[in-house]
Amino acid sequence: MSVRSQPKQVVQRFNHEVIQGGQRASFDELMDPDFINWSAPPGAPRGGEGLWTTFDKVLRPALSDLTVSIHEQICEGDKVTTRKTVSGIHTGPLMGVQPTQKRLSIEVIDIVTVREGRYVEHWGLNTLSSVLAELRAA
Repeated sequence: MSVRSQPKQVVQRFNHEVIQGGQRASFDELMDPDFINWSAPPGAPRGGEGLWTTFDKVLRPALSDLTVSIHEQICEGDKVTTRKTVSGIHTGPLMGVQPTQKRLSIEVIDIVTVREGRYVEHWGLNTLSSVLAELRAA
């Protein structure tokens, strides 16, 4: 197994190249065609395109200087659990909230199943709803 296909390295690459870097080619390379996002909101698409839309049409336009900081990872078999922070400066509309120019941080814990160097399943929890509630209350 090459280093680039080891589960933790695949997840690190996805976080840095796809979420932080917005690289569509990396997304296509790392996403299995049968990928399922078990954490997609009700009624939202569960496939890879739904996940790409979250990054490309929701987070990246709203947060300039978007960064992903991985705090820790645990790998067991083909599952990788990652605790991370997605942060950036709120310079564009974010789910109906107008820009505040404040630095926002979204805490995330996710579990990804990686097979043959590709994402096949995702489960996750994040603090986006709390961040949005704080912005709306301000």
